[in-house]
Amino acid sequence: MRPTDWRKATVERIRPETPRAATLTLNVPGWSGHRAGQHVDVRLTADDGYQAQRRYSIASAPADGAPQITVVEVDGGEVSPWMVSVAREEDTFEVRGPFGGWFVWDPAHTEPVLMIGGGSGLVPLMSMVRAGAPARLLVSARDRDDVLYLDELEKRGVDLALTYTRRMPLGWTGWNRRVDREMLWKWQPRVGPRVYVCGPTAFVESVADDLVFLGHDPANIRTERFG
Repeated sequence: MRPTDWRKATVERIRPETPRAATLTLNVPGWSGHRAGQHVDVRLTADDGYQAQRRYSIASAPADGAPQITVVEVDGGEVSPWMVSVAREEDTFEVRGPFGGWFVWDPAHTEPVLMIGGGSGLVPLMSMVRAGAPARLLVSARDRDDVLYLDELEKRGVDLALTYTRRMPLGWTGWNRRVDREMLWKWQPRVGPRVYVCGPTAFVESVADDLVFLGHDPANIRTERFG
């Protein structure tokens, strides 16, 4: 089957990640694998025939087999509230993909990389981490409850830096603002490594501009945005 073909996906497992996010493991007949960092299109069809389509990054590593998507509930959304709060095992919908050839990491790339994620922008970066990417990771989240995969990241011993933009944990002494130029310089003063940046459009554009200002080669900055 071609990536552009729609096919039925059955929900095999649902794992809560945060109070507003869940990871769905999918059984997709004909699935031929993916590269770390790729995404799929998801299409839901209501009983009256109404359809809604969204794009979600794949959270699992290529070696994991069945694709996993992590969905963060969007207030007032059509698809994400169903995915997070309504979907149950054995439910079905349609997917197509995987897509994406630029924002990917392959094991042949053995040099250390930098990763910067805003909110659910952490999802494709987690696929790369799970695939073995030697990464330093900077994550921006509203509060601790919104940080995806936090326990797993800590267990893996990932070089992780966090900044909270709304509410800080009790006793927090780290960053408590949006990612800015000063933060990026203190976090990684050495330029040169490939950088992956994913998150809302404004976040990605601001971070990418700051990285270039700090001396990073634009050709080494790979971005993916949503919203």
